[in-house]
Amino acid sequence: MTTYNEFLGEYRKNERGYASIFIIAQSCLGSVAAMAVLMQGIGIYQMVQLFLVVMGCMSFNAAVLAQLPSKITFNIFILSLLVSSLVLGANLI
Repeated sequence: MTTYNEFLGEYRKNERGYASIFIIAQSCLGSVAAMAVLMQGIGIYQMVQLFLVVMGCMSFNAAVLAQLPSKITFNIFILSLLVSSLVLGANLI
């Protein structure tokens, strides 16, 4: 947990700057994951995966725009990265 706390502390120091960078990073990763999903077809399984990726990215963007507390926003960012990475990995294998 110490690494998590260090990253969270750094995020809190310059929340606006990191939020801007994180929006770009998670949007790029989410778009690559969405592309990988859609390359597999347009069945119900792919649409569920696409829904998860889009909701992860949109939830972080909404958290930043709503100016939620730093810890919540940071946790949503990590969750968004995990979801996008897992979906991307599942579709590239």
